[in-house]
Amino acid sequence: MDANTRQVIAFHVGDRSGQSAAALWEKIPAVYQQHAVFYTDHHASYLDVIPSAQHRAISKLARMTNHVEWFNCTLRQRVSRLVRSTLSFSKNLANHIGAIKYFICHYNLTKCAALPE
Repeated sequence: MDANTRQVIAFHVGDRSGQSAAALWEKIPAVYQQHAVFYTDHHASYLDVIPSAQHRAISKLARMTNHVEWFNCTLRQRVSRLVRSTLSFSKNLANHIGAIKYFICHYNLTKCAALPE
């Protein structure tokens, strides 16, 4: 998530392994890979993927991940396919990923429209 625009720049659906971290890193646009600073929790998989000069491992007490946590909560609330106890829950991973992509596109478009010029 871009800290200034609050738009989602990349996502990956998977576990928190090094392989998933590498897959997420590959999806991040090159301009961010080269110039951005990435704030993460202290999970070891990020240490192997994100260059140390651009990586800041922080605790929740630093409150630098609030916007990401807020987005995750919004995603769970608005994409009913992710909630197991609803009628719209889907067991197909491709359907989950499609629903997440659709939501992120809509989310980014509304964030872009709300940005001051």
